[in-house]
Amino acid sequence: MFQEFLMKKMLKAKGVPEEQIDLIMTLVAKNPELFKKIMEEIQDKIKGGQDQMTASMAVMTKYKDEIQKVMTEVKK
Repeated sequence: MFQEFLMKKMLKAKGVPEEQIDLIMTLVAKNPELFKKIMEEIQDKIKGGQDQMTASMAVMTKYKDEIQKVMTEVKK
């Protein structure tokens, strides 16, 4: 619950529209382990010297199929 609040605040601060925030929160709630794994890998790449955008794109591309599967489940 507190983590959700912090995540929403962070996304709002980054300028993410409210409807996208809702979608993101729904996706994370549907498969929290996947998104935890994604965040950990992004953090590891950042610690390894990559910038946040490059690290995020690399990891998100790696998990593209799994993310699409979760999105399909949410839209049902």
